[in-house]
Formats: sequence, structure tokens, C-alpha cells
Amino acid sequence: MRRVASVATLFVLLGVAACSEKGADEPDAAPSTQATQEGKPGKHDDREGDTGEPGEEASDLADLAEDLANQDSGNIPPRDGEIDGADISWPQCPKGMGIPERRTQGLPMPEDDAEFVVVGLTNGPGFTPNPCLADQVTWVQDRALMAAAYSVVSYPDAATLEQYSWDGPFDGSNLKGQLRNVGYQEARFNLDTMISAELQTPIIWIDVEPVPDFEWSADKAANAAVVEGAARAYTDAGFSIGIYSTPYLWETVVGGYSLGVPEWRAAGQTSRDEALNRCGEDWSIQGGAAILGQWVEGGRDHNVTCPDVAGDLGRWFHQY
Repeated sequence: MRRVASVATLFVLLGVAACSEKGADEPDAAPSTQATQEGKPGKHDDREGDTGEPGEEASDLADLAEDLANQDSGNIPPRDGEIDGADISWPQCPKGMGIPERRTQGLPMPEDDAEFVVVGLTNGPGFTPNPCLADQVTWVQDRALMAAAYSVVSYPDAATLEQYSWDGPFDGSNLKGQLRNVGYQEARFNLDTMISAELQTPIIWIDVEPVPDFEWSADKAANAAVVEGAARAYTDAGFSIGIYSTPYLWETVVGGYSLGVPEWRAAGQTSRDEALNRCGEDWSIQGGAAILGQWVEGGRDHNVTCPDVAGDLGRWFHQY
């Protein structure tokens, strides 16, 4: 079945460490946050970015990117107009699975008219896999749908910060470098989960929003460092990235930070028309192009491609 198995083997050899409630309307007030954790950064210096040394991990990821580039892209023909789809994750798993804070809910799978599905890799916060990801991928495959992936990113607790503070391409002698490394390892965990489930996608959407019970810090620059690290890991592995959020939720978590990457914009409990309206410039999250709009209706997360996106579907989806 394609080249996924070989990529999964590669992840094992490299020793890679093995959903949010999307669609909620913007809250009336910002959620409570905890104080920024100091961790144990060791000897500090003024550097906050890359160490400048590519190292063995970067070389491994370069090999992975080359392998991924050889996968079958699906050759999706261009289309006119908008295309309807859906997104699924841990809430659609059979009831009772997952971590205690995010027990799965058995919510309905997408309706028959969905032509694409964006599949969540996490069970809410980072380092928690979607407990029925493989079954959901099989569901998508059996229906020969287009597919993509998304993952929630979250702020680490003190133990996680200490564990991964030096584990990545960033300088771990300062807090922001440590947080970037945590984000990097969250993403690598998700990549291992994705490859093990044989989910193929040209892009991974990074879900940035408050995560109840796993609150972000009060320091928006520190929060942005986690997002930056996750983005780096996905691109190092050869994937395109995009952001899922709303302008309000993005600003609440990371302030004015911008990656300038494509956007998947949530419209909450509204309508298809409002989801398409979110494709407009007034709803820009962090300066990227609008690709998808999402709304919630009938207990399901519905999505629609923004105008002109259907002309280049292979950039956003893998065709099963």
C-alpha cells in the first residue's frame, strides 16, 4: 500500500517518540491561564533561536522529507467551485476511550456528501494520540475520500518542559528555546502517530486555541515558542503547514505572532454561508491565505473549501 510502510519503518529506526473541541464560538472573555513555568533551563545566554548546528536529527529529518516526497500524491484533478467536507478526531471515537480529561464521545461520522475529511492526530493536548486514528483512516480509505491531518498544540507542564528542554534543534539554555524544543517533540510524536496509522497528507494543520484542563501560560511570547517549534518539526519532515483557529483565539494564545501560512478558519455554530464568509480578509488569523471554512451543525463539524482552492486540491489533500 503505497510507501507509507517504509516511512513508518524509518520512524522506528530513528527512535521518534510515540481533538480539540473544534467549532466552538469565540468566548465572551479570555480563558484563565497559568503562570509561565520556569523549568530548569541551566546556564542562560542571550540566544533564543537555533543552535546553528544541523546535527544528526536534522539529517534524519532530511532523509525522511526525501522519502515522503516520493509518495504518490494522488493526482487530484482541478475542480471549479467550493467542495464540502468534514473533520473528525477523538470525539468521533467510540465512547469511553482516551485520556480522562478527554473521554471519547461517539459523535457521528461525516455525512455522505463529504468529499474530504481532515483527521485529528491528538486526544486534545500534545503527546496524547487520537485513540481510534487507525480506524478513522480506514473509514476514509474505504470511501476513497480526500484526506488531510490536523493536530492540537499545547503548553507543557513542568515535567514535560524539563524532559524535552534540550531535545531538539533549538538552544535549551533559555526558556523560549526549551519551549520550542517541546513544540518540536509534540509534532514529532504526532508524526509517528500519523505514519503508524497510515494517514497520508501533504499538509498538517496546527490547531491553536485554548485547551481546557491544559491551559496556556499567561506569556503569549512563550506560547508562540511552542507553536514555532511544532511548525519547525513538520516542515523539517517535508510537510506543508497551516493554522486552524479564529482571530480572537489566536490572539488570546499567541498575541501578534505570525507564521504567514495558510489558514483554516472556524465559524462555530453558524452555517455554510458564514463559513464561506470567513474566507474573507476581515477574518485573517495571522496573515495567511484562507483555504477552509468550518462550521458546526447537527452535531458534526462541517467544512468547505474557500473560493479558488478547488483548482489545486493536491496541495491540500491526499486522494485515497
